[in-house]
Amino acid sequence: MHPTPSSAELRATARVVALPLVTRFRGIDVREALLVRGPNGWAEFAPFVEYDDAEAATWLAAAVDFGWGPQPSQLRDEILVNATLPAVAPSEVAGVLARFPGCRTVKVKVAERGQTLAEDVARVRAVRELIGPEGRIRLDANGGWNVDEAEHAAHALSGFDLEYFEQPCASVAELAELRGRLHDWQLPVAADESVRKAADPLAVVAAGGADLLVVKAAPLGGVTAALQIVAAAGLPAVVSSALDTSIGLSMGVMLAAALPVLEYDCGLGTAALLAADVVGKPLLPVQGRVPVGRVSVDADLLDRWEAAAERREWWLARLDRCVELLAARVAS
Repeated sequence: MHPTPSSAELRATARVVALPLVTRFRGIDVREALLVRGPNGWAEFAPFVEYDDAEAATWLAAAVDFGWGPQPSQLRDEILVNATLPAVAPSEVAGVLARFPGCRTVKVKVAERGQTLAEDVARVRAVRELIGPEGRIRLDANGGWNVDEAEHAAHALSGFDLEYFEQPCASVAELAELRGRLHDWQLPVAADESVRKAADPLAVVAAGGADLLVVKAAPLGGVTAALQIVAAAGLPAVVSSALDTSIGLSMGVMLAAALPVLEYDCGLGTAALLAADVVGKPLLPVQGRVPVGRVSVDADLLDRWEAAAERREWWLARLDRCVELLAARVAS
């Protein structure tokens, strides 16, 4: 872990932005992020506001790793990405997917609180009709079902030729049980929250709860840490984002570019869900791909989307607390 810069050093370049979304996602309409500039370039600290400081500090470690630490070799110069579809009505599917030109894979959000399985089926059906039989569909339930509900959903959605089922249940034990029930289905189970929000990100592998891992650089502590987890797991990996700005996305893209093997399209096209960004040329999918490499902020866009003063102070106070936590981790 790279030594954590002081709060004063981080505050010297810190900018807090509030970016509107194209459509409501994860229960929010605006994505806030704090950006800092290190010797390597710009980095992003943007844990979701409901996360506690202990979890948020790991996101700060990722920003420090990206802005100040050594960078891995890049094995690719572009990354195939999937489209990400929030839990919208079928009538909205075409409009959202139009923002992901050339993407051959769609990740569909399901198990949204307050919605029904019938609504999920209708959404997935609309995607399949739009992308045709050659397109790929993966589902992301964000741990929203128990084992029985997930098995029932698998039956209800079996006719749509699914690529995999991402975090259908919340716990490692549930994922392992569901995999057992779906063994003859050839429907892989992917672990996301059971990796990035776990004290031991490899516990789901040891328990037999996953066929592949969804890895996100920021919540895992950075590119270096994520690479180590994937290597130790010995499973295929999909690199995804956390609704980042293009600065944060560039970190995820560089993680994907550094993986020795990359079999799946990655969830790194989510700049398409933002109605604004902090770079002049956002990392938007073109022919289903995004380029590998660092991006730099546009000063005018930083000013245009600067967060309100009280939100800036909230983020800077959070930054200070996380710096203390990280410094303690390094010292121990």
